[in-house]
Amino acid sequence: MPAAISLITLLTDFGDRDYFVASLKGVILGINPLARIVDLSHQITPHQIDEAAYLLKSCYRYFPEGTVHVAVVDPGVGSRRRPLLVSSSRYFFIAPDNGLLSYIYQEETNVEVRQIENRQYRLESEGATFDGRDLFAPAAAWLTKGMAIGSFGRLIRDYVRLPIAEPVWDQQVMTGQIVYVDRFGNLISNVSSAHVKEVRGVAKRDPIIRIGGITIEGLVGSYSEGLPDQPRALINSNGQLEIFLKEASAAERLKVGRGERIDVF
Repeated sequence: MPAAISLITLLTDFGDRDYFVASLKGVILGINPLARIVDLSHQITPHQIDEAAYLLKSCYRYFPEGTVHVAVVDPGVGSRRRPLLVSSSRYFFIAPDNGLLSYIYQEETNVEVRQIENRQYRLESEGATFDGRDLFAPAAAWLTKGMAIGSFGRLIRDYVRLPIAEPVWDQQVMTGQIVYVDRFGNLISNVSSAHVKEVRGVAKRDPIIRIGGITIEGLVGSYSEGLPDQPRALINSNGQLEIFLKEASAAERLKVGRGERIDVF
């Protein structure tokens, strides 16, 4: 595993209205004034663990090795759910044990998962409603100060993993689902460029996409090739099949969202 560096990312559903995010940053800087903090997003839909998991998956790998990624979408705060410190060959992740790190377990190598148990790495608080401030933020800060990961707590192997849906063949149709809707209303699916290539090999032609009661023939190469009133499909820069409208919201136009079925044939 790499040595932790003084770079911490934050991903939460806290929004920017309240004191929550500022408190996390204050705690981190109080422990390590040299820490650099990068906001991944604080606009996750409240309590939507799978949405946070996908967003983290989409951007964590572009940070330098040794970055500490803190992800707090925590409907079970104050319950018996465990706080985790996860290390891989490249990064560190601090999050509740609720499946938020499922993609990390799948994609990273040499993963070790520890329960954060050492009370030295948390703030004392009368309540149990803000582990982001009282536990996850200080743990991240102390990690960037060089504390050994073994000092945080024991290794565990029964951590929570969300089921990660993969496209499947249904006769001659590759069936997937929408896994993320971005702020532009683009519908991002779990169908990858490799899946599309597989469909081309079976169909011997450009793929046809069916979603939300409409059919889209073939793919375009960029958003500029779209239309404002007719959805189009492309492979985005993350290698995923995406449905879009030019300068408009495909999600609103089709009235679909996360979990919607998409067929490629």
